[in-house]
Amino acid sequence: MPEKKRKGLTILAISSIPLILVLGNSMLIPILPKMKAELDISQFKVSLVITVFSMAAAIAIPVLGFLSDRFSRKAVIIPALILYGSGGILAGAAAAWFSNAYIWVLAGRIMQGIGAAGTAPIAMALTGDLFKGGEQSKVLGLVEASNGFGKVISPILGSLFALIIWYAAFFAFPIFCLISVLLTIFFVKEKKKDEKPPSAGAYVKGLLSVFKTEGRWLFVAYLTGAACLFTLFGILFYISDILEKDYHIDGVLKGGILAIPLLFMTTTSYFTGSKIGKKMKLMKTLIIIGLILMTASFTILIFFKQLIPFFSVLVFSSIGTGLVLPCVNSFITGSVSTERRGFVTSLYGSVRFLGVAVGPPVFSALMDWSRTGMFLTTAGLTLLCAILCLFFIRVGKEEPSENKDTLFEQLKFT
Repeated sequence: MPEKKRKGLTILAISSIPLILVLGNSMLIPILPKMKAELDISQFKVSLVITVFSMAAAIAIPVLGFLSDRFSRKAVIIPALILYGSGGILAGAAAAWFSNAYIWVLAGRIMQGIGAAGTAPIAMALTGDLFKGGEQSKVLGLVEASNGFGKVISPILGSLFALIIWYAAFFAFPIFCLISVLLTIFFVKEKKKDEKPPSAGAYVKGLLSVFKTEGRWLFVAYLTGAACLFTLFGILFYISDILEKDYHIDGVLKGGILAIPLLFMTTTSYFTGSKIGKKMKLMKTLIIIGLILMTASFTILIFFKQLIPFFSVLVFSSIGTGLVLPCVNSFITGSVSTERRGFVTSLYGSVRFLGVAVGPPVFSALMDWSRTGMFLTTAGLTLLCAILCLFFIRVGKEEPSENKDTLFEQLKFT
């Protein structure tokens, strides 16, 4: 097989992994109001369908990240995808046939969350293993774009599946997982590890040294990634609720409207990832610009309630998110040597999941409190992240060379 074609299939396989992950939450967003009615549960309980998935993933990610460093990425990714699909079958079966359906739906979502822990974060580490230099940033941009593309199509897919029956989306998960498993098996070829993996004690000691020297900027990067996902899923939860409650819009039209801000984010992520290479100064600049765009958008949204003006302003926050995430991904993925990359990127995935997990319930509480307060609180969070990035990520004068495996030498931190 020609090298270019082989590499293209590898990128396709890797990109399919975060795509599967995103479907886990975004595909259910449009059907949450229907689920609430069918299962006769409260707004808080329906938000837990998103939250338990993300919390389970956040807890499991560091463990699976360690296992992927100790054994191999594929040895974690493939069983994780199988567990993910199995959780979908349990949740769907519970909704269709079980008397106490809600508890079993949550159990299935927890299974899916644990499976999700072995998907996108490990795929980021795998990208760092297989690609170097500017090519690594480009592939990471594609991975983030795939993540975003999943967010774009998943509300539409969720709405389409709901036309069959509201819980049909759960039975779609194993089909998507099977496709990703086959792509990973046949088209991802990992490099064999020549060295014996370190003991658990030595591994933890090495990680502690990483966080001791680089902890402050890593914390800021983690917080920024989590904040982006928190605001994204919180806003989607809010939009899903008002479209159905205030405008009586549901079905495929609702999924299409939910996809609008995600489309802008995905397009921006793709172009950002393809252009940044390993240009540290550019990455920092784009992160701050993106966070300021998000802050301005959320602040201005308090003045707009009609759909068209509202979405016209909201897309600027989506563009901001699309600028921030690929740059943060590149900083974190390229920051650590291969033997610890799985854990560090997985921990990043863990805090991103925490952002997703707390988004719907927090926004549910903020919606009950005050619409203006909700948007100003969100704007305050993104502004805080911008200030922290400005002061804690300091880029040296020298741009990184293409053959560097770690970015630590290119960054200066407070």
